[in-house]
Amino acid sequence: MNANQTVLIIGFVWPEPNSSAAGGRMVQLISIFKEQGFEVTFASPAMDSDYMIDLNSLNVNKKSIALNCSSFDVFVKDLNPSIVLFDRFMIEEQFGWRVAENCPDALRLLDTEDLHCLRLARQKAFKESRPFSTDDLLVEEVAKREIASILRCDVSLMISEYEMEVLKTVFKIDSNILYYLPLLLEPIKESNIQNLPSFENRNNFVFIGNFLHEPNWNAVQYLKETIWPLIRKQMSEAVLQIYGAYPSQKVLQLHNPKQGFYIMGRADDAQEVVRKARVVLAPLRFGAGIKGKLLEAMQCGTPSVTTTIGAESMCGDLLWNGFIADDAQTFADKAVGLYQDKTLWIKAQENGFEIIEKRYLKSLFTDDFVKHIFNVQTNLNSHRLHNFMGTMLQHHTLMSTKYMSRWIEEKNK
Repeated sequence: MNANQTVLIIGFVWPEPNSSAAGGRMVQLISIFKEQGFEVTFASPAMDSDYMIDLNSLNVNKKSIALNCSSFDVFVKDLNPSIVLFDRFMIEEQFGWRVAENCPDALRLLDTEDLHCLRLARQKAFKESRPFSTDDLLVEEVAKREIASILRCDVSLMISEYEMEVLKTVFKIDSNILYYLPLLLEPIKESNIQNLPSFENRNNFVFIGNFLHEPNWNAVQYLKETIWPLIRKQMSEAVLQIYGAYPSQKVLQLHNPKQGFYIMGRADDAQEVVRKARVVLAPLRFGAGIKGKLLEAMQCGTPSVTTTIGAESMCGDLLWNGFIADDAQTFADKAVGLYQDKTLWIKAQENGFEIIEKRYLKSLFTDDFVKHIFNVQTNLNSHRLHNFMGTMLQHHTLMSTKYMSRWIEEKNK
């Protein structure tokens, strides 16, 4: 790929790889562009956070930008990036029209992270105690915004094959503007596997997840009220440690050492926590995307018990690294079995290593991704010509979003 190109990444937040899978994903994308010799600038309207990565250490330029402000137009015109990557659809809504207007020849990429409309529609169905149907997506307000954003971009990066299918079948999106790029991992060295704590040297169950993410908070409530009592009935001394960034007061109130239920807060080193645990529990009842916490468990050689939603799109036709169960009693039974049976546990651990090796290695995807991006860049006009819906939306949205934003800007003066 052409070495003197510039990539502008516009982040919803500054990347926090230790707080969420989304932060780790962003760092992976940055590293791909850096390896191709790109100059990378990361801009965000978000406030700095205590846990954000030091972008300078990645040799990435950092730029704070403002919402609804034409100062961005001046900045982006000066930078003149050849590629602009929007981190989630909300960022494309805010800045996409400005990029299209000031840098019409820049390739516009959208990193969806997960399909927000799918997560929200499932959440709504769950709250209404009814099964989710793909028709729910068609009435989900966010879907209209998210799908419009996908159509306006040249390529949208998807981390889940199931979501690719949903976009093609439910929303009739042309596969030419979608690209499957899951979370990308380095191979696990044999020496690292040898150095992992053994079955005997591990103890406790663990749950880990960012509490700003509703599916995680719901899973912790489900553990506390339903699943954990069922596990304790079979293992009266069992301990469950709940780790996660940004725990609220209501999360902290669940702490109950008498019941072996410990709220630990943010993990300084998530991998270390997961490596020491014997089994990861992730009873997710709604959500989307693929789960960083479950991939991390596989990297750490820690088997997991999760739900169909938790494991969605993660292992293809390979065996899960533990068990998938949607019924609370079955979930508890499988968790206890995995915790107590060494043979079962070792097999589950091996399954996890195989899933990583066959489905998530960076080397399986990087070359194709770079080739694809380069190809679309080279044939950008023709690519856009065949995305008529996107061009049409770009035209109309440009007008509506533009004047809304201009109005806010005037008002702010």
